Amino acid sequence: MKINRVESELASSPKKWLITGVAGFIGSNLLERLLKLGQHVTGIDNLSTGYMHNLQDVRQQVGEENWSRFVFHQEDIRDLDRCRKAFEGVDYVLHEAALGSVPNSIADPIRTDQSNVSGFLNMLVAARDSGVKRFVYASSSAVYGDSPGLPKVEKEIGNPLSPYAVSKYVNELYAHVFASNYGTQSIGLRYFNVFGKRQDPNGAYAAVIPKWIQLLLDLKTPVIYGDGATSRDFCYIEDVVQANILAAVVKKKEAVNQVFNVAAGERTTLTELFSLIRSSLAPHVPEVLAIDPEFGEFRPGDVRHSLADICKSQELLGYAPRYVPRTGMVECITWYISKHRSSGDGLALTG
Repeated sequence: MKINRVESELASSPKKWLITGVAGFIGSNLLERLLKLGQHVTGIDNLSTGYMHNLQDVRQQVGEENWSRFVFHQEDIRDLDRCRKAFEGVDYVLHEAALGSVPNSIADPIRTDQSNVSGFLNMLVAARDSGVKRFVYASSSAVYGDSPGLPKVEKEIGNPLSPYAVSKYVNELYAHVFASNYGTQSIGLRYFNVFGKRQDPNGAYAAVIPKWIQLLLDLKTPVIYGDGATSRDFCYIEDVVQANILAAVVKKKEAVNQVFNVAAGERTTLTELFSLIRSSLAPHVPEVLAIDPEFGEFRPGDVRHSLADICKSQELLGYAPRYVPRTGMVECITWYISKHRSSGDGLALTG
């Protein structure tokens, strides 16, 4: 598999990486993998949606020798001048910092724009000025908007349905403009509903999988918004990590300054997702089998169906998903159960 070869090459020739949003869900998983590969990593996070306990968990997982190659800057990507120092000598940037909630962006579009557009532009400018080799950034399947076709193909998008979707599409436009005007090398990754360890279940706009896991562990009833037939392409975090590493080091010229779907390539309805989570939890907490979901109104800004075509990612990046929702959920549940038990009376995941 290509990722194994790439990781072997990196381990034998360490590089310097910068991860924005390093204390968040995706950022901390990227940090863990890179440190285990012997890489040197600098991280930026303002800790608004990331947590120090995520970094502490990475430290436990990688050991002190690997941890010594990590430098953390508590800075805000909206402040370009304060972030510039972190870019010194960096080979690859993995830009994950963003406000990632569709409902939150509808409630507060200005804050979303400041972080996801102005902050993105700051990081792109800093990457350009410091001469990094590659700028890999998190886009989103939200850019497909009201495009009705399935599966979603990179070249066919619709109208955005939320300020969050607008912000991610603007990221892609800025990356293209910088490539044309300054010769920068960027790759955008359109994530499709990522899930896995360290994903925060707390807050009004928490992602559905960790939120439902916590509710079921607390023997409470999750709510499905809509009729349950809404579907998503759920992608396990390890495959997102794989895609980021491949995008950073890919040598194919035709892959550079492109956007790629990152997903499992499998569609799961919300009703099916609830059943999968409940059955995965049942061996640990049998009482969850007695819990059925409630149904609420559809939420504004939500896309009805989402499924990725990953052919382009496979062909140009060498991306090969190792997980489907079922297998990813087993690993995910194992992690949440361990945190639940270690806290005694709830998930030890708050900051």
